[in-house]
Amino acid sequence: MFNSTLIYRIAACQLPEHSELERRLDKARFVECGASTIESFGWVPPRGDKHVALIEGVGGQLILKWCAERKMIPATVIKAQLEQRLAKIEAETGSRPRGKQAKELKEDVFLELLPRAFAKRTTTAVWLDMAAQRIVVGTASLKTADAISTALVELLGPGLSLKLLQTKTAPASAMSFWLREHQAPAGFGIDRECELKQPDSEKSVVRYARHNLDIDEVAMHIQQGKLPTQLAMTWGQRVSFVLGDSMALKKIKLLDAVLDDQAQTAADKSNNFDADIAILTGELSRLFPDLLEALDGELELDTVQQS
Repeated sequence: MFNSTLIYRIAACQLPEHSELERRLDKARFVECGASTIESFGWVPPRGDKHVALIEGVGGQLILKWCAERKMIPATVIKAQLEQRLAKIEAETGSRPRGKQAKELKEDVFLELLPRAFAKRTTTAVWLDMAAQRIVVGTASLKTADAISTALVELLGPGLSLKLLQTKTAPASAMSFWLREHQAPAGFGIDRECELKQPDSEKSVVRYARHNLDIDEVAMHIQQGKLPTQLAMTWGQRVSFVLGDSMALKKIKLLDAVLDDQAQTAADKSNNFDADIAILTGELSRLFPDLLEALDGELELDTVQQS
């Protein structure tokens, strides 16, 4: 459920009682798009459609799932339909609609196509770790994460304040140092994937995949001004991931050491959801502090608000 993450820091917040939280979630339950609706958002059961509960507690952690649906109408289809109407009107009247009239015709075409449009649905897991005062959103997209964080503020009340986690050393600066010096931070290893981008108008990009990064060529790109935007890493031989320059973690994967432990300790195979969530949140709860330490710690909320 969390193969990508963005982390939000929680300011002072009093979580509602479980029953009240369920009531609020139910009022914001996801409803699929109607015939004339272009998009819809809401909460769905984390365990799947066969279940009713919109919040699950596993080992002291709270799990939610956000669902977004949007109808897709290709621009080429709208353009073709509009062109047919414009041509028909021109043939009948001798004058081709332009400006406001053409815009209104385009809106009419869109509304007529909407009921038949294909709806694309996505779901995103959300992890509330109240003890650590953080919310983990299962996406690397800042746009998606911001939409979900806004929905969480509406859900949990005006007393909730969320700030995207920031570190004292920017990830791009830290990744530059690690690659240039051929030295991973304590407890981590550098893997075989990297993206370097020139921060200028050309934005030239160099990507390495399944490639040894402990080479002078990588350091040379950095010396020429390119900054790492993504770097594959391993933590403690237990979790692999790709660190992004926005502090997003992508391609999160539990490694054999964790999976072997899971196989040895899993006594009840009938409840994989609880076991998977407990193991993944347990590993990430230990990875996050180590990663923050590697980036020289977290910026305090007051510092973030002033900047």
